[in-house]
Amino acid sequence: MKTDTLFYQLFQEFPSIFFELIGQPGTQANAYQFTSIELKQVAFRTDGLFLPSPDEPNLPIYFVEVQFQKDETFYYRLFAEIFLYLYQYKTINNWQAIVVYPKRSIESEPPLPYQFILGGDRVKRIYLDELRQNQSLGIGIIQLVVENEKIAATTAKSLIAKARQQLTDEQLQQQIIEFAKTFGEASASQRVFKRIETIVIYKFPSLSRQEVEAMLGLDLIRNTRVYQEAFTEGEQQGRLAGERQGRLAAKLETVPSLIELGLSVEQIAQVLAIDIEVVRQALPKQP
Repeated sequence: MKTDTLFYQLFQEFPSIFFELIGQPGTQANAYQFTSIELKQVAFRTDGLFLPSPDEPNLPIYFVEVQFQKDETFYYRLFAEIFLYLYQYKTINNWQAIVVYPKRSIESEPPLPYQFILGGDRVKRIYLDELRQNQSLGIGIIQLVVENEKIAATTAKSLIAKARQQLTDEQLQQQIIEFAKTFGEASASQRVFKRIETIVIYKFPSLSRQEVEAMLGLDLIRNTRVYQEAFTEGEQQGRLAGERQGRLAAKLETVPSLIELGLSVEQIAQVLAIDIEVVRQALPKQP
């Protein structure tokens, strides 16, 4: 797994971590949508974008780049992406670029044409190995990516313990149940555990998933009766949900034919016993 993909998943699942990383309140994530956009004409794709809500024009756009390898052309590419985005989308928001490095030695010498930008507050560079220890759980997960392998497992265990301490036993069990019922849509605590597990697998590729689970103590949760019962229930509900989706898809395939027969959207919704808005979304696109 590429490191930038790992960070993309982290910021997508836990956007508050990003704002903690740049020294902003984690609640700021509520005003943003995290995404990645491919820019037209040129094969540029941003590592990630935090786009403020349309009704928040005073909040900046954050361009996020994770750079774990030395690249002399990095800043040329970064600013090309940023200014091409600003040109194509005609944004009215201010902007800031956030570059995440594992350590300072990875950063290449800034090219002369961009040094005046890098000298201001447009670009914030973060070096993970220089972050203060014992910060939030989110920052701890970020730091785990660059943790020394000799203590990575110990650090991961302490992060999982920290996550568990923030919950009562009843809450943890209920979240496990909810995780199993949604069959893949994990609760916040389970997503934290899973993301820590993913990072450890990334750092120890020779270990099997079972060995990593045992190392982190996650196998203890999976072996509990409440988890096994909930997961079985989740599988059953997942199958039922899949069957319902299949029936809905079959109904929607008939919409264009029913339109050709002269039925209105309201009549189709009544015949198929589905919501009118769902029918409208399935209407043939106008040329």
